[in-house]
Amino acid sequence: MAKHQDTNWEKQTIEKIAMESLIQQKRSSRWSIFFKLVGLIYLGWVLFFVLTSSNSSTMATGEFTALISLNGEIGVDSEVSAIDVKSSLKEAYDNPGTKALILSINSPGGSPVQSGIINDEIIRYKSLFPKIPVYAVIEDICASGGYYIAVAADKIFVDKASIVGSIGVLMNGFGFDKAIKNLGIDRRLITSGENKAILDPFLPVQPKQRKFMQDLIGEVHEQFIDVVKKGRGDRLAVNPEIFSGLFWSGESAIKLGLVDDYGDIDLVAREIVGHEKIIDFTNQSNFADRFAKKLGASIGSSMAYDILKNNIQLN
Repeated sequence: MAKHQDTNWEKQTIEKIAMESLIQQKRSSRWSIFFKLVGLIYLGWVLFFVLTSSNSSTMATGEFTALISLNGEIGVDSEVSAIDVKSSLKEAYDNPGTKALILSINSPGGSPVQSGIINDEIIRYKSLFPKIPVYAVIEDICASGGYYIAVAADKIFVDKASIVGSIGVLMNGFGFDKAIKNLGIDRRLITSGENKAILDPFLPVQPKQRKFMQDLIGEVHEQFIDVVKKGRGDRLAVNPEIFSGLFWSGESAIKLGLVDDYGDIDLVAREIVGHEKIIDFTNQSNFADRFAKKLGASIGSSMAYDILKNNIQLN
């Protein structure tokens, strides 16, 4: 009898465990379905938002002031890239309602190549559409590469406390050659070409290589200066400090001829353009696009390319 009772107890225990396991599986399944549904709803909402926001400018009707915002660092993988700005410019100029273009700039600078491409593209559209004026409106900061872009505009407007200038080129990095020597570490590097390892942070900088890099950034600086002089013309004050890399407040920038007057986006649209209605044509890569660009760049780049791309900046 006792043996029979023991058997029943074991059987009941196993059944309870099995039932509890089944209940837990059902709960887990329900939660899994719930989270999947939430995920699908979220993705659907994001897709709807992207589609509606991207189509809002193309559906603009009537006459208006077109707006393109350049906020952040300038670079292929950064917040402001030539490919995005070119797309925005095309869309704005293709719309017959565009009566003027405002470039809202809030950027510390970045890639000289990307800045140059954007500057060239603005000038190209100005020659194709001479009746559409282009105005740059500076918010907090328009330094270096940002100013490189701004000088393509017909006029530049600022707030009195905006930061403007920094017309210069820099190259930065670190040298670890003494550190690894003190630690007893050997740098094993094999190259073909005596300058292939130029700027390697684990090797000392050779005087010849230093002069070469100084000449290189000097050449880029001269290109920058030429663009500024061409864009601003005789509005620039005769002051050698303008091209020294210094930067000024909006108030001082007006006196130096770096910018033209005070004004924000709404004021320029209302009082300068005469079309208070503003349509935003800013086209900006989403997170996935920027991540894909960075991933592709990291896979396909060499050390020398990374050093040059990251260190030569209009900042």
